[in-house]
Amino acid sequence: MRLSTVILPVRAWRQGGRDEWLRAEQLGFHAAYTYDHLSWRTFRDGPWYGAVPTLTAAAAATERLRLGTLVTSPNFRHPVTLAKDLISLDDVSGGRITLGIGAGGTGFDATAMGQEAWTPRERAERFAEFVPLLDRLLTEDSVTYEGTFYSAVEARNIPGCVQRPRLPFAVAATGPRGLRLAAEHGQSWVTTGDPKLFETGTPEESREAIRGQMAKLAKACADVGREASAIDKILLTGFTPDRDRPLRSLDAFVDFAGRHFELGFDEIVVHSPIPDSDFAADQAVFEQIATEGLAQLGG
Repeated sequence: MRLSTVILPVRAWRQGGRDEWLRAEQLGFHAAYTYDHLSWRTFRDGPWYGAVPTLTAAAAATERLRLGTLVTSPNFRHPVTLAKDLISLDDVSGGRITLGIGAGGTGFDATAMGQEAWTPRERAERFAEFVPLLDRLLTEDSVTYEGTFYSAVEARNIPGCVQRPRLPFAVAATGPRGLRLAAEHGQSWVTTGDPKLFETGTPEESREAIRGQMAKLAKACADVGREASAIDKILLTGFTPDRDRPLRSLDAFVDFAGRHFELGFDEIVVHSPIPDSDFAADQAVFEQIATEGLAQLGG
């Protein structure tokens, strides 16, 4: 069992940003992730920094903490340039990068570069092309590819990743095509639960929906000849009906995490508190959970 955190890129590096990543390492989190967006929801009109430069700075400032995106999407990324950034990040960090990757959505990222927001079908089709191409770019010295949405012409990526054969992918998916990609290319699978239950569902309904997602992942793995146990399962908290429960108290976290570990999760991810936001929480409780939560669970 692992406990990790998400640090949203809303603090300037010299005004608390650096300290937050260092504190995550000091508290003993397995990993610290950040969102890869151009802007996001209620934070749109405030500070929001880029994921790759932030992770590069965090890699230089920390020593043991795993780092990564949760998640990157094709909305404003291209596999060729993203691969070069990831190889550089893996080098700076000494092999501590995980790429969380998903199909993207209809938020601000979807139109910021002047395009129309893609339909769910087009997002799925782009994702199905994006992930295998990125896999090749991170494992082969030179890649040429001509696809429907993405191309590469003798794209060079020497010397490749520090982690071999490449850095791990944590694939966020709930639909059949995404789960197939997780089964084929993922070292981990990420879920936030069932978004349809966020407003009106119950915690019990949420866990049952997640159980169903895991069954679909297992089937996708079986279809490609892979054991589902070979893929780590990651829960990004904050988007289930009991979204604020994990950070209410140590006891509340232990209850929430225990119920989800029973479903088969290997890693629970909680948000680092941000005052006056949807992620507001008591910093002292957050730190107590970081230092005592897994011990209370027996992990």
